Amino acid sequence: MLSTLHAARPHVLGIINITPDSFSDGGRFFSAAKAAEHGARLVDEGADALDIGGESTRPQGAKPVDAAEELRRILPVVRALRQQVPHVPLSVDTVKSQVARAVLDEGVAIINDVSAFRLDDAMPIVCAAAGADVILMHSRGGVSEMGTYQYATYGADVMGEVISELRTAITTAELAGIDRARIALDPGIGFAKRTEHSVAVLGALDRLVALGYPVVVGASRKRVVGELTGVEQAADRVEGTIAANVMALALGARIFRVHDVRAARRALDVAWAILRSREGATA
Repeated sequence: MLSTLHAARPHVLGIINITPDSFSDGGRFFSAAKAAEHGARLVDEGADALDIGGESTRPQGAKPVDAAEELRRILPVVRALRQQVPHVPLSVDTVKSQVARAVLDEGVAIINDVSAFRLDDAMPIVCAAAGADVILMHSRGGVSEMGTYQYATYGADVMGEVISELRTAITTAELAGIDRARIALDPGIGFAKRTEHSVAVLGALDRLVALGYPVVVGASRKRVVGELTGVEQAADRVEGTIAANVMALALGARIFRVHDVRAARRALDVAWAILRSREGATA
């Protein structure tokens, strides 16, 4: 099967959080029926794929869950979505190889590891054996720490440090047998990063793109957007998210993990048409 990470246009990855405590929509879809209904709606709004998460990494008070609980949350949703939208690739956001193995057996196409293989040595082996696509996201610390500022210590070149740490993850993935074409990179906006760090990373995305892997951006409703706009409620950060995504698109990102799919899809389609027009004019 061809990788789902490479596309001729910007890809929108719709977020489905199956948790009681996610920072933006915790508890809203904490049942298989509601989550599957939400996923089908995101597809109607323009999502190219769906990203399902069963463990929160919220900025305050994120509580790790064991693999059994994570699977109890995720598997019914995966199965329901495979029935409702069988043509849509599914991604699961997990740091656990046991969870990855189970969902890959259910037909999930992408493993989105927010630890970039730091927290479970078996994860790259499991993903390689299944021929899965992987998203390697930059972060520091464990599940309960990566959304905080505990490890938000950087020198003058924030993106340089992010790239260096992601190179380690790339090497781990490729040594395990994961094909280069199945790897995407996420700079981890808001993960172990203060607002100034996230802004610096977004502004230097072209350097990450230059590594030759698809780049994923997950700025949706993040604290950085709230602090830059003065918007406290996460669900009201749509416009700021769109601005971050359009700038990221211009700098070479091609996959966008978002809550508000319809707004993201429309904004990215317009921005993409303008970028393509510029490419044609300078060809």
